[in-house]
Amino acid sequence: MSDSPNTPEADRPTGRPQAAPRFPGGPSPDPAGSHHERRIRSFQPRRSRVTTSQGDALRRLWPTWGLDIDGLRTLDLAKLFEDEKRPVERIVLEIGFGMGEATAQMAADDPDTGILAVDVHTPGQGNLLGLAERNGLTNVRVANGDAIILLREMLPPASLDGLRVYFPDPWPKARHHKRRLIQPEFLTLAAPSLKPGAILHCATDWEEYAEQMLEVLTEHPDFENTQPDGGYAPRPSFRPLTRFEGQGLDKGHVVHDLLFRRSQTGGSGSAPQS
Repeated sequence: MSDSPNTPEADRPTGRPQAAPRFPGGPSPDPAGSHHERRIRSFQPRRSRVTTSQGDALRRLWPTWGLDIDGLRTLDLAKLFEDEKRPVERIVLEIGFGMGEATAQMAADDPDTGILAVDVHTPGQGNLLGLAERNGLTNVRVANGDAIILLREMLPPASLDGLRVYFPDPWPKARHHKRRLIQPEFLTLAAPSLKPGAILHCATDWEEYAEQMLEVLTEHPDFENTQPDGGYAPRPSFRPLTRFEGQGLDKGHVVHDLLFRRSQTGGSGSAPQS
């Protein structure tokens, strides 16, 4: 998604017609509508074809396992992941999951952890829902929309046991660095939703972005590095080697993992006001 218009709020049209949903009962094409703030987006939806199986999964499974990030309600995460057969013990938020293969693998390997997976890529949403159904995964929920709105408007304080951001868009051009997700403002926003001791886990194969991540995380008062030397962490066994990561490794890219812990006494205390 590109920058929001610079038109003053008072002059902007209200009540704009919503685009017709491509999958009735499935994810909304614009869940938050126009009632939230103008700001630079850290993501850009990719336009690609939804396969028949992905579309079928969206139509059938979205009402049960999907949710739109509309910014109009506070989520009850315990109820969202309620399952009589296998209740979860922990809930983590994953921002950006691509086609969902790694997310599904992590959910299968750790059924006691509920994964709230957020993305704006419709084919990926359908693919992850299909993977969850085929593999009997009841600990995955798929959220459609802007993770910033989710964190700021919809998550209760200290409700997450972890936050995962794997291979976010590096926005390599210098003029686009302001679009990168891992910035001090994002960390201040995310911190209140994380329980003390919760792990923020980032991974990237873009060297310069990894350096920026390490710098801003190290300097932020709400997070502390899990590594005694203050550097990058080895890839933990629970993070699968993704197809995207494998392609980068084949090109000679170096992947960096960063594991930072939400401090017991954070410095910011609350999210910034909009």
